[in-house]
Amino acid sequence: MAVVVVQHSAGETPSTVSRVLAAAGVDTRTLLLTDAEGPAADLDGVEGLIVLGGHECGEPPGGPALLREALAAEVPVLALGSGARMLAADAGPAARTASAAGGADRAVRLTPAAGTDPLFAGASRPSPGLRPARDTLRLPADAVVLASCDGLPEQAFRIGASAWGVRFLAQDVAEDRWAADPWAADLLSRFAALVTARSEHTAARAFFTRRAEAWEERFAHQTPAYEAGVARMCLAPGGVAVDLGCGTGRAMPALRQQVGPGGRVLGVDVTPAMLAAAARYGRTRHGALLAADCTRLPLPGACVHGIFSAGLLDHLPDPYAALREWARVSAPEGVLLLFHPSGRAERAARHGRPLDPADLLAEGNLRAALEGAGWHLEAYEDADGHFLARSVLRHRARGGPAAARSARLSPAGAAG
Repeated sequence: MAVVVVQHSAGETPSTVSRVLAAAGVDTRTLLLTDAEGPAADLDGVEGLIVLGGHECGEPPGGPALLREALAAEVPVLALGSGARMLAADAGPAARTASAAGGADRAVRLTPAAGTDPLFAGASRPSPGLRPARDTLRLPADAVVLASCDGLPEQAFRIGASAWGVRFLAQDVAEDRWAADPWAADLLSRFAALVTARSEHTAARAFFTRRAEAWEERFAHQTPAYEAGVARMCLAPGGVAVDLGCGTGRAMPALRQQVGPGGRVLGVDVTPAMLAAAARYGRTRHGALLAADCTRLPLPGACVHGIFSAGLLDHLPDPYAALREWARVSAPEGVLLLFHPSGRAERAARHGRPLDPADLLAEGNLRAALEGAGWHLEAYEDADGHFLARSVLRHRARGGPAAARSARLSPAGAAG
C-alpha cells in the first residue's frame, strides 16, 4: 500500500514528501495529473492521496477522477497549494468565496476548530515564512476552516472527515523550496500517521465504494439465504437487532420481521457508499443506518438482543477484539449469528486454495474464539450452500465490562 502523490510535472516526488513519509513507513508513488484519469489510476492498494496541483494559470476547474473517487471513499487526502483549489472544486457546490483583500505579509494563524481536527490538533503555530495565498477560493458549505489570517480567510480547511486543503504553502510546494520548514514537515508527518492509523478502514471503503452501486443487483439472488439465516436467530418481538457489516442491508427486512413493529433494527457499515445504496433500496423502512467501526460501536452496553453478521468476522484485523465488543453491547442471552451464503470449502475453491486448518471459522478455532469472549456456540453448520454459527452470550469476557447494565438505544441510535 502507498500514498499517491498527484502532481502536474513529471519527475520525482518532492524530497520532503518522500523523506517524511518514508520515515513513517509509508511508500509513495507519483501520478501525473494527465495520467490520473486513466483506467490504471484507481484506489487499489492506495492508503492516501497528496495532491500538489501545478501551474495556477493552467489548472483545470476540478481535479482528476482519482481525487473524486478518493473523496467518495473517504480515502485521506492532503491537497497542498493549488491542489487545494482542485479539492474544493470536486468536493461539492461552492457556498462561500474567500476574500482576496489584504497583504501577503500577514501571519497565518490556526482557528479554534483546528484544536479538535484529526490532522491539525496539537499543531504548532505556522511558521512566519509560510505566506498566505491571496487568490479567491470557493468552498462548499460544510468546509471547516482550520487556518486563516486578516483579510485572507480559508487558508486551510477540511472537507468531510478525510480531506484537507492547505493553501499557504502555494508558492513553493511543487519546487520543494519549503523543504526546510519544520511546520510543513510536521504537517506531512501528521498526515502519514493518520493514513497509517486509518489504513484498514481505507482499504475496505476503497474496495466497496467502487462496487456499491451494483452490489444489490449482483447479489440479489442471495436474499432468500439471508432470510433463512436470520430466521435461525429466533429473536423475540420488541428486541433490538443489529446487522453488522450490513452492506446494502439485505438482512434488515428479515430482522424487522423478527423483532416486529415494537423492536428496533440497526444496519452498521464502515463504507458510506454502501449505506447510501441501502437507503436507495428502501432499507430505512426497516431500521436505521449507521456508519461506524464494528469493533468500536457507538452503542451502550447490554442493549442489543441479536447480532447478524455475514462474511465479516474473518476479514477483520482483530476478530477477537470484535467478538469482545459485540459481547459488550449484547444483553445476557443475546444471540450472535455468523453467516455466509457459501460454505468454507466452496469459498476456498472459488479462490483457488485448499481449506486452511488455521482458518478462524473452522469449528474448533471459532468455538475457542467465541468462548474467550463470553459466547457459547450452540449450532455450527458448514454446508455446501451456506455457513452458519449461532451463539448465545453466557458471560462477559475477562477484562470486559464488569457487569451488564440495563440500557436502551436512543432514538438517534436506531429507528423503530
